[in-house]
Amino acid sequence: MKHTFTLLTTLLLAPLAALNAADIAAKPNVIIILIDDAGYGDYSCHGNPVAKTPNVDKLHDESVRFSDFHVTPYCTPTRSQLMTGVDNFRNGASVVTGGRMLLRPDLPTAANLFAANGYRTGQFGKWHLGDNYPFRPQDRGFKDVLYFNSAFVGESDDTWCNDYVDPWLRHADGKPVQFKGYVNDILFTEAMTWMDQRRKGGEPFFCYLPLNLIHTPLIVPEKYCEPYKDQTPDHRQILGMLANVDENMGRLDAFLRQSGLRDNTILMFLNDNGSAHMSDLYNAGMRGSKGTPWEGGHRSPLFVRWPSGGLRPPGEVAGLTQVQDLLPTLIGLCGLKQTLGAKFDGINLAPVLQKAGQEPPDRILVVQHGYPQKAAPGIDPAQRPYAVMWGRWRLVESALYDLATDPGQQKDLIAKQPEIAAKLRTAYAQWWKDVEPWTTKRSAIIVGDDHENPSTLVPSTQYNQKGLSPDWVRKGTYTMDQWFIQVARDGNYEIALRRWPEEANTAIAGTVPAWDSVLGNHRLPPGKVFPVVKARLTVGEFKGEKDVAQTDTVAVFNVSLKQGQTMLRGTFLDDQGKEICGAYYTSVRRLD
Repeated sequence: MKHTFTLLTTLLLAPLAALNAADIAAKPNVIIILIDDAGYGDYSCHGNPVAKTPNVDKLHDESVRFSDFHVTPYCTPTRSQLMTGVDNFRNGASVVTGGRMLLRPDLPTAANLFAANGYRTGQFGKWHLGDNYPFRPQDRGFKDVLYFNSAFVGESDDTWCNDYVDPWLRHADGKPVQFKGYVNDILFTEAMTWMDQRRKGGEPFFCYLPLNLIHTPLIVPEKYCEPYKDQTPDHRQILGMLANVDENMGRLDAFLRQSGLRDNTILMFLNDNGSAHMSDLYNAGMRGSKGTPWEGGHRSPLFVRWPSGGLRPPGEVAGLTQVQDLLPTLIGLCGLKQTLGAKFDGINLAPVLQKAGQEPPDRILVVQHGYPQKAAPGIDPAQRPYAVMWGRWRLVESALYDLATDPGQQKDLIAKQPEIAAKLRTAYAQWWKDVEPWTTKRSAIIVGDDHENPSTLVPSTQYNQKGLSPDWVRKGTYTMDQWFIQVARDGNYEIALRRWPEEANTAIAGTVPAWDSVLGNHRLPPGKVFPVVKARLTVGEFKGEKDVAQTDTVAVFNVSLKQGQTMLRGTFLDDQGKEICGAYYTSVRRLD
């Protein structure tokens, strides 16, 4: 299969001559709700004996439900496939880390496509496909945005010590603004206010509502946890967060009814990966959880509701489906005419949604994420897990399972079914051959462009999963590697190296105090004092050092840079010249 893509700058200029006011007014609205870190078995409608999710259950009963629907085992690759309809290795965002969480700039996104067809586009919540130009949601087709940086509220990339209560969120200018209330309530309220404005203006809308719940840190008002007092402390918090999600789903449904938007609105509901917290409580009979290649790592609900859209009656739809099917399906359901030359790995499921008894076509699908090396013997499966899926069969690494007789994936049948295993291995080899050429390509953060000047580079380029959160930055246990940047134009640049974010106003060699969330159920430790005496910067052809005084909060370098791609690395050294920690927060400003 060959894929060709036109540059995004060209795509955004696609003509709208084929559209007219009548076409636009008749278009259905679209809402996509993406739950973070919940699993298929975390809802009471899927048999969970503890969770209480009446509003999600109601949506379940009113929807066409794809019972064999799959995402990826982690959030970023799922989001990249949802936004583009393209496999994560091909679209460039295959890992949760910065260097590989950047969605290729030349790919049109769902927001680009809907905007080109006369829709107003809005994104509210977790983006996690890049925090710098040209990767932010406002750079990728969303007219209106409300988001936080990276993976969760309070991550190192986010506003320093951001909290789930009265959080700092960002609009299209990228500057943090503080809101009042609990973050999930704010996201739903702002999204509903925005949708109502579109209704009053007669604009069809595409609303992407990717929540940060039920991702850690576990911060939620106690009232949501009270029904679960008999559970473990972590399960109480997670179930409380899920209860808040469910309450807001009820608020959204009431709003859609009262505003008159419900009938002509396509609502899609899904998770971004398998259960991260509660698979030990209930997992719908599946093996695995977030980050694993078994069913529990990537099977997700997919509920689709469109009351006036002529969909088949609510109920289950069998057949294998995957997250990259959603964008081509929405194009089909909404009749989008301007497709911007996009090519998809997913398929259009609109005929399945519109005709009772029709099932998705028989096909073999691959679930894989991670750094771009093919899984092979001797490679740790946890680093590059994959599953090849075909009907009832699953080839997971070197084991074959039959879900019809073994839904818990405990009995390896590879010796008894060599023909099936060989078929799936062949399909995987062909799939990898198709995506492999794209794995050597890497997107660069653009610095010195008028869209973002200065650019703040934060600790998400090279890290392991534990290197993300502020407590690890505080401990200084991870040394930054380097950022892959593209200098927009020749010029003089100011590069400022910091160990702590600018808003912390803390000396490089100093420390920050411990921090507690407003609700008192999440604490970060104090930082470490480091014997920093020098700062080192390497970028392009420049390599230099500066002395760092005990009271210095920043080390500033003025450097002449040439247009083009290069690596930038900043570190801090002790009096023996040893690198002891990274310049976790580095800003690059074009001066002329």
